[in-house]
Amino acid sequence: MNSEIEVRQDGAVLTVALNRPEVHNALTPTMIRELTAVFQTIPEQKEVRVVLLTGNGRSFCAGADLSFMRAAADYTFAENVQDGEAIFDLMLMVDQCPRPVIGRINGAAIGGGVGLVSCCDSVVAVDRAKFGFSEARLGIVPAVISPFVLAKIGADNARELFLTGERFAAAKARQIGLVNHVVAEEALDTAVHERIDQLLQAAPEAQAAVKELIRQVAHQPKEAMRDYTANLIASLRDSEEGREGMSSFLEKRKPWWQQEK
Repeated sequence: MNSEIEVRQDGAVLTVALNRPEVHNALTPTMIRELTAVFQTIPEQKEVRVVLLTGNGRSFCAGADLSFMRAAADYTFAENVQDGEAIFDLMLMVDQCPRPVIGRINGAAIGGGVGLVSCCDSVVAVDRAKFGFSEARLGIVPAVISPFVLAKIGADNARELFLTGERFAAAKARQIGLVNHVVAEEALDTAVHERIDQLLQAAPEAQAAVKELIRQVAHQPKEAMRDYTANLIASLRDSEEGREGMSSFLEKRKPWWQQEK
């Protein structure tokens, strides 16, 4: 059976592409399992420095597959809970990936597709891309993606968009913080490669620590973070990367992670 995702590695970059272009890369339980399995392996792949998440074809991800939605109408409550947990676990896996995750948004991202976008660290979207939380128009809510979306765009922006279910353009997505960069279609890959080059300038373990730092510190009282942040910087200054970074700076040379491969 053909995989519903495509995974390829080019040097330090692992590309994970949703691979159902004929149905706009709509999510199925199989695709969710395959994506989760890939992201579970990334922490052990030391050669991977950056993860690129994209879709094949003209769309990024149209949300839940229609045939799956028809089948889900007959699910038991327990089966629906299990399905929701699987989607949440995927979002959490992408969100907490220790490597930087770039979202290459090559077209429409709807429902769960926007959930995936919200879990990326850097998002480059083509200017024709459309976004939307369509759940309320279907009589449901964007429940399991909401923790990740709210962390990205905030409650004020989510209120209107969750309630209306309306489609919005890439420019609006950038305005509310869902997307970092909006480019013309012909410039998409150039912009993505520029982001990759910038990310490869930083130390990999430091990047993993940055992601954990943001998760720990965001929305916490500042005074409660005194011990955590002081201990974190102390441990990193004394780490192999920390010593190499300081030595290379003082010696006016590139650290090992910036060396040409």
